Amino acid sequence: VSRRPCRSTMSAQEQQQAQPPPPAAAAASEAAELDAANRYEAVVPHWFYCKVTDSRERWIPFSTQDSERLEEAHGSGRDKEDLVVPTSGGRYDVHLKKRQRVAVYWEEEVSEVRRCTWFYKGDKDNKYIPYSETFSKELEEAYMMAVTLDEWKKKLESPSREIIILHNPKLMVHYHPVATSDDWGSTPTEQGRPRTVKRGVENIAAEIPNGEPLQIDHLVFVVHGIGPACDIRFRSIIQCVNDFRNVSLSMLQAHFKKAQEQQQIGRVEFLPVNWHSSLHSTGVDVDLERITLPSINRLRHFINDTILDVFFYNSSTYCQTIVDTVASEMNRLYQLFLQRNPLFKGGVSIAGHSLGSLILFDLLTNQKAAPEEDEHSEEGSRTTSSNRGIEEVKEILKKLELSEYCDVFEKEKMDRQALFLCTEKNLKEMGIPLGPRMKILHYISSKTEMQCRAEPGSPLQRDPDNTDDGRNCQYRDVGLGQVSANYPQLNYKPTIFFAFGSPIGMFLTVRGVKRINPNYSLPTCKGFFNIFHPFDPVAYRIEPMIVPDLEFEPMLLPHHKGRKRMHLELKEGLTRMSVDLKNNLLGSLRVAWQSFTRAPLPAVEAASTDAEAEAEAGVEKQPDTKPDETPAAVKEEASLVNVGRLNGGNRIDYVLQEKPIESFNEYLFALQGHLCYWESEDTVLLVLKEIYQTQGITLDQPLPGSQ
Repeated sequence: VSRRPCRSTMSAQEQQQAQPPPPAAAAASEAAELDAANRYEAVVPHWFYCKVTDSRERWIPFSTQDSERLEEAHGSGRDKEDLVVPTSGGRYDVHLKKRQRVAVYWEEEVSEVRRCTWFYKGDKDNKYIPYSETFSKELEEAYMMAVTLDEWKKKLESPSREIIILHNPKLMVHYHPVATSDDWGSTPTEQGRPRTVKRGVENIAAEIPNGEPLQIDHLVFVVHGIGPACDIRFRSIIQCVNDFRNVSLSMLQAHFKKAQEQQQIGRVEFLPVNWHSSLHSTGVDVDLERITLPSINRLRHFINDTILDVFFYNSSTYCQTIVDTVASEMNRLYQLFLQRNPLFKGGVSIAGHSLGSLILFDLLTNQKAAPEEDEHSEEGSRTTSSNRGIEEVKEILKKLELSEYCDVFEKEKMDRQALFLCTEKNLKEMGIPLGPRMKILHYISSKTEMQCRAEPGSPLQRDPDNTDDGRNCQYRDVGLGQVSANYPQLNYKPTIFFAFGSPIGMFLTVRGVKRINPNYSLPTCKGFFNIFHPFDPVAYRIEPMIVPDLEFEPMLLPHHKGRKRMHLELKEGLTRMSVDLKNNLLGSLRVAWQSFTRAPLPAVEAASTDAEAEAEAGVEKQPDTKPDETPAAVKEEASLVNVGRLNGGNRIDYVLQEKPIESFNEYLFALQGHLCYWESEDTVLLVLKEIYQTQGITLDQPLPGSQ
C-alpha cells in the first residue's frame, strides 16, 4: 500500500520532466550555455627557440617584437613556403617551414623553433618546457571543450605515453608513465611527483625581452685574443659579444634616453670576428700533438690551444694566416651587413681584446691612407714626391762635391729614402768609384747616428735634412720589427679603434720602437682608445711612448652611475687626510722649534706677536695649500696633456675602476681583470659615448671626470 503513492509520485515527476519547459526557463538555460561558451578565450601563442648547451636543452623566448613578426608570417599562411623571417636584430633568420633558427654572420648549430601555447615544468631546473605544436593543439581543444561544457578531470595521453589531467582551469598536472621494474627488482608504487602544466606564456613567468631598435647607427667588429675561450666562464667570442651588446642596449636606455625619445638614435651593432678556428684548422694541431709530451696532458693541451697563439702570430707563416683571416672576415661581414641593411649610412669601428688588439693595430698601421677612388690623384702626388726626392739627392751630392754623379742617381730613380737604404754593393753596381762610395756611405752612417741620438722630446725623431712629412717617417718606425707579412686592405675606413686589455705597448717596445712620434696617426683611423683594468697583467700603456718625459696617470673611467666607487673615494679621502695631518704636524713642529730657538725680549714680545701669528699662518698655509691643490691640478694637467695625433689630440689610455672586492688582493683578481671587459658597463659606456660623439650626440648628463 505504501509503495503505490511512491510510484505515482515518480511517474508524476517523470511526466513533469517530459513536459517541455516554459519559455522563460528555456531562455535562461540558453543564456547560461552562451555564458559558459563565452568564458573560453583562445590562447595567445609565443615563439621560442631551443638552445642546447652541454647536451642540455633550454627553451628561450623570442622578444615580443620578433614573436609578433613570426606570428604574423605564420598567420599569413605563407609558412608552407620556405619563408624566412629575420630575428634578433637581423643576426638570425627563422625558416618558418623547417621551424629552424639559423645564424647569419657566424657558424652556429641550427636551433629548433616552436610556436608555443602549453608548457610543463621540467624536473631539473624547474624551468617550463613547451609541448610540441601538435600536442598543444590537442590540449587546447580539450581545454576548450572542458570550459565550454564545464566538464573537467579530462585525461589526455601525450605521444610519449605521459598522462595530463585537466582538473580545473587553475590546476592541470602532468604524470610520467608507470616505470617498469629496474635491475634491483624494485618497482615504483606511484607515478612519481606530478608536474605543473600551464596554458599561455603569461602564466610561466618567462623573461621576455622587448626587442632591439630596428635602426642601426654604427657597426663595430670585435676581434678576440688568444684561445677559443674569451672569459672566465670559458665562453666563445660570440657569447661574450652578445653580453657586450646587451649591456650596450641597457646603457643606451639609461644614458641616451632623450636622444632615443626624440628618435635621434637607434642602437650600435657589435659583430664578433673569429680567427682562432681558421688558424687551428691548418693542421698545426696534429703536428703539435706529435711532439707534445704525454705528462700533464690537460695543461699541455691548454698551452697548445691558447698561449701558443702568441708564438703563431710572431711566425711569418701563421701571422699571414691570422691577418688574412681577420681582414677577410671583417670585409665579408661588412659586405653581408650592407646587403642585409641597404639603408645603413653609419660608420664602422673596430675593437680588439688582448692579442686581437695587436692584430688590428698591425693591420691599421699597414693600411693605405689614400682611398681607392682617389688613385689617379694619388699617382700624381706620388710622382711629385718622387721628383722632390730626386732633387734632395742632387742637393746631398752637391754638398759632398759629387755633382757629376747626379745623372747616375737620377737614371736609377734614386730618391732620398732609397739612398739611405743603399749598401756599398749597390753603389758599386751603379758604377760609383771607391772614393765617392766612401763619402756617400759615411754621410748615410753619420745621419743615421744623428737620428739615433736625436733628443727624445723633439717632435720628430728623424734626420734634420729630411723634408718628408712626419707621419710617413714615423709610419716606418711604428712598423719596425713587425712580422714580415702581406697585410690586406680593409674595405672601409674605421672611425675608432678600441683596444681592451691590450699588449700593444709591450710588443712595440720588444720590436724596438722606443717611442711613437707625436705627429703619427693611423693612416685610415683617426680615433684610438686603450682601455684596461688596473690589475690586468696583459695590458700596457701607450701614452708614455708618445710623451716619455712627463709622468702622468691614465684617465680614470667614470663609473656608469656617475661617481667614483665608494672604496676609491675613501682611499683618496684617507690619503688626503694623512697628507694634511702630516703637513700640519710638520708645520706645528717648525713653529715650536722656532719659538724655542728664538728667545724674544719682553719689550719686543708684544710688538712681535702679530708678526709671529702671520709667520705661523704662513708656515701652516704653505704645506696645506699644496696637497689640497695638487690632486685637482694634477688631474686637470693630466687631462690637458698633449699626447699627439694618435687619437686626434685626445687622451688614449683609460683605466677602469676596480671593484671593492678586487682591491683586497690584486693577484687574486688578475685573471678576472683581463677578462672583465665584456660585461663592464663603464667600458661599454665609453665606447657608446665616443661613437655617438662623432655624430654630435652626447650623454643626457655628462659624467664627472669624463672629457
